[in-house]
Order: sequence, then structure tokens, then C-alpha cells
Amino acid sequence: MDSSHGYRHVLIVADIEGSSGCWNYESSAFMTKAWVRACEAMTADVGAVARALLKAGVSALTVKDFHRTGYNLLVDRLPRRVRVISGYHMGPVPGMGALPPADAVMFLGMHAASGTGGFLAHTLTSRLSDIRVNGRCLPEIQLFAASLLPVGIRPLFFSGCPEACRQARTVAPGIGTHPIDKSCGPGAFDTEGWRRRLSGAAAASLDHRPSDVHLPVSPLSTVVSIREGARAADRIARRWGLNHDHDRIRFESPDIQHLYHELIRICYLTPWIEKRLDGLLPLFNLKGRLGMAWLRHRLRRMNV
Repeated sequence: MDSSHGYRHVLIVADIEGSSGCWNYESSAFMTKAWVRACEAMTADVGAVARALLKAGVSALTVKDFHRTGYNLLVDRLPRRVRVISGYHMGPVPGMGALPPADAVMFLGMHAASGTGGFLAHTLTSRLSDIRVNGRCLPEIQLFAASLLPVGIRPLFFSGCPEACRQARTVAPGIGTHPIDKSCGPGAFDTEGWRRRLSGAAAASLDHRPSDVHLPVSPLSTVVSIREGARAADRIARRWGLNHDHDRIRFESPDIQHLYHELIRICYLTPWIEKRLDGLLPLFNLKGRLGMAWLRHRLRRMNV
């Protein structure tokens, strides 16, 4: 076992769109037959990387399931030394909650930003057709990596479609990447070969230092385009006291942490929900656990 790289604890943030089993929107949707198989593949991807990292000498792994409800991973199929954080939590890291100290973070199964090319590209939600901060697109890795900086965790590795990988290298120069090219379709895709290469690339990234994260220069001027159009943009803008024109909402933020919180409000909350979030969040997580129970039931039926 080689632990000369010095990484004892690695955080993995896992999404589904860039995993080996998600080939269309239905695969990423909640409680569909295609989602069941996508969750199996996502679990296998994460498991392959986890085993490679443990073999390379990493002592502890924490995985944050960060797709939709936060309940997509079949935890019993992962190595026992892997701790999985499911569901969503208020903070201190938005959505992720309180994290154990980690030496670096790896992003697996990610996607490109809203308003750009790539497979199922979006930022936070497909309701946003475009997000520009100081005139540049905003990929999720930039938000997530920025939210981890205050707890001392910087990015080391990233996997997703080729465009998502390109965006990751722009945000975190020097980050290790491994793309998944889905242009051939699932029938011609060599899943096992790709998974071996993914886990090998993740383990090889341990020979490098975590990357710095490029953050937009403050103050931040953000323009969010709402896919549903002008009426939806007007409703959201009035809800939060923001400026808008046609389908675009405009606002200023002092830094990316405040920007992230504002986007969470726009994408997921109303003032009524925000005031009651402490009580409502456990109900949302219950929905995720029920979805996982349904998924396991379907797997038993499909594998009979």
C-alpha cells in the first residue's frame, strides 16, 4: 500500500448526469425505471474509484450524494470504509452540512453549466437556461468548490462530459480530469473499460497537489435566464425583490458565497419555505429515503 502522496481523507461529491448509466433526462429523473439502472451505475462508478483510492493508501473516504434528492447511491454496494452523506443539510456547507476534515475533494459524474454545450448541461436546476456571473458562465464545480474553501477543502479530480471537464480545468487549473463521451450511445459504450480508466485516473491524481479555485472578482453581477419565460421570471423576481427584464433576473452579490445562497433561493425556495426550512428539510429528505426504498424494491423485482 502506497500512502506517500499524503492524502489521508478524501471527499467525493457525486452526481448522476456524468455517470456511466445516465443516457437521457429520464435516467436523471426521480423514480423512473431508467433512474434505477442509472443509480446502479453511479454506485458502481463511485465504488470503483473508492476501491482504487483505498488501495492507493487513502485512509478514509466521505461521499456526498449530490443529485436531486441526495438519495441515489446504494450504500451497501460500496466499500465498508466509505461514509455516505445522503440528503440535504442547511450548513455550514450549503446542501452538504457539516463535513469531516478532508485533504481534497473529487467530483464524479458532473455536468456542464447552464447555457453551454455538454450532456444534460445545467447549473443547479434545468429551470435556469443560462447563468452569467460578470459575463461568464457559472458551472456547478465553481459554486461547490467555492463553498468548500472555507472548510479548507480544495479540488483534486473531476469527471464528467468533455465540456464539463473543460470548464473544470478553467475553474481549477491543474485539476485532474477524466471525460465520459456519450456520443456513441449506451449500446456501444465500454462501461467496464471506462470505469477502470476512471478509477486509475482518480488514483493517479493523488500524486498531485489540490488545485486553486478561480473565483469571479467581486462585486458579482449575475444574470439568470428562466427557461419558463417572462412570467416565471417576474414571479420569482417579485418574490425576492430582484430586478428583471423579460426572462432574465439580475442581482449583485458581494462574493460567491452570497451568490450561492441567492441562487438557492431563486431555484428552490419561497419566503414561506425559507422561514420554515428547518422543519421542512427533514420532510424533503424523507422523500429521498422513500424513493430509495422504491428503488430497492424495483431492483429486487427486476433481478428476480
